[in-house]
Amino acid sequence: MSSWRRDVASGLVVLVPILVTLFVLNWLYAKVAELPVVRTLPPYYGVPVAIVVFVMLVLSVGYLMRTTVGRLFERGLDSAMNHVPLIRVLYNASKLAVETALTGTEDLQKPVRLETWPGINMTAFKTGQTTADGKVVLFMPTAPNITTGFVIEVAPDRIEETGESVEEALTRILSAGFAEDEHAQGVEVPVEEAVADAGRESDAGTDVSTDGSGDPD
Repeated sequence: MSSWRRDVASGLVVLVPILVTLFVLNWLYAKVAELPVVRTLPPYYGVPVAIVVFVMLVLSVGYLMRTTVGRLFERGLDSAMNHVPLIRVLYNASKLAVETALTGTEDLQKPVRLETWPGINMTAFKTGQTTADGKVVLFMPTAPNITTGFVIEVAPDRIEETGESVEEALTRILSAGFAEDEHAQGVEVPVEEAVADAGRESDAGTDVSTDGSGDPD
C-alpha cells in the first residue's frame, strides 16, 4: 500500500468517527431544543434547559443499556450495522471514538502478536490478567467489528511484542488492514517461498550427508 493511500486511510479512520460523533450530538441537541416545553421558555432559559434535558436523555439511555432489554437492543443494533460494508466501519470507529474519549485506552495493554497457525500471526491485546497456571489472558478482536472477539489464554513464550501503540493497532484493525504501516515490525514471507527454502535446505542436508559418508568404492 502506497504511503499516501495509507495516510488517507489513517486520516479517515481518525476524522470520520469524530465528525460522525459531532454530527449526532448536534442532531440530538437540535431535536431536544425543538421540544415544545423548551421552545416556550425565554431564550436565556432555553439553552440551559435543553442541555439538562439532553444530559437526562443520555443518562436514561445509558441506564437502559444496563438492562436486559438494553443489551438486546445494543446487540441487535450492532448486528444490523455490521451487515452493511461501509456503515459497519464508520459505526465501529465512532463507537470506539466515544468509548476511548470517555474511558481512555489505558484498560487495554500493549498489543501483541500471537501465532495461531504456522506462519500466521494475529493481533491481540493483553488484559493484564493471568490464570492460575501462569497463562496470559488476551483479547483478540475481530476486524473491522472490534466489539466482538475472543478471550484466549496462552503461554507467555508464545506472545510476541509488536512495538506499536494501542491506537496504531486499533486503527489497523478498524480499517481491516488497509491502514497497515509499511514499516511495521516483522517481514511476511510468502508460503511458496518458505516451502521452496525448506526444500533447498533439505536437499543441502542430504548432499552433506552423502559427501560425509564417502564413496563405498
